[in-house]
Amino acid sequence: MNLIIDVGNSFVKLAVFNNGILIHKEVVDIKLVLEGVNSLKATYPSIKKVIVSSVGKMNKETIQDIERPFDVIMVLDANVKLPFKNLYATPNTLGVDRIALVCASVEQFPNNNVLIIDAGTCITYDFITVDNEYIGGAISPGLRMRYKSLNNLTANLPLLESEAPKSIIGNSTDASIHSGVVHGILKEIDGVIEEYNRKYSDLTVILTGGDANFLSKQLKSSIFANSNFLLEGLNYILQFNSNE
Repeated sequence: MNLIIDVGNSFVKLAVFNNGILIHKEVVDIKLVLEGVNSLKATYPSIKKVIVSSVGKMNKETIQDIERPFDVIMVLDANVKLPFKNLYATPNTLGVDRIALVCASVEQFPNNNVLIIDAGTCITYDFITVDNEYIGGAISPGLRMRYKSLNNLTANLPLLESEAPKSIIGNSTDASIHSGVVHGILKEIDGVIEEYNRKYSDLTVILTGGDANFLSKQLKSSIFANSNFLLEGLNYILQFNSNE
């Protein structure tokens, strides 16, 4: 069994895989990650290997405490052996979350042109070719970031919760914000997919991240929605390196 630890800015996702199948997933506060890991070790004593992916901050002492009960622990960074050719101009700056997403696409959609869209705090676009070459992509503000920026950078606009707009034409300030934010993201994503389709044949598009379900129902483009894609990619990286 493998334990996946995906560290964000405030919360940590913990996942257990058995023979490549996700059997447990939970979210814990970053301050309680050690308690969460110990609890899973007690529940699943067959866990032997662990991978840690961190876009947030986890101190070395916590990582060392996590390491003790396990046979293999890997901390994902730019130096880890990857199952694709990385053509990114600045590979050391490529986020570990984006690396994991590309690895998931290599495992699940080999020998395909794949565009992975991760709709989280930011919206990231990552593209890997049929020749297994990662070229790069794009980063833009995510759904909550857009709502918050309208509130933070203006004097009078309210901070709203995400809501699917009823019309492209907002007939109130709240409705206008929902229309601008949500339709703006939908048009962006559909436009990016359309542009990739013009350049690359037989394109497979994956949508993942915290806002994937909210957005997937409203997109015009044909996509595969998978909220666990990053966790599956991390598990594949661990397996890929363990089998070396």
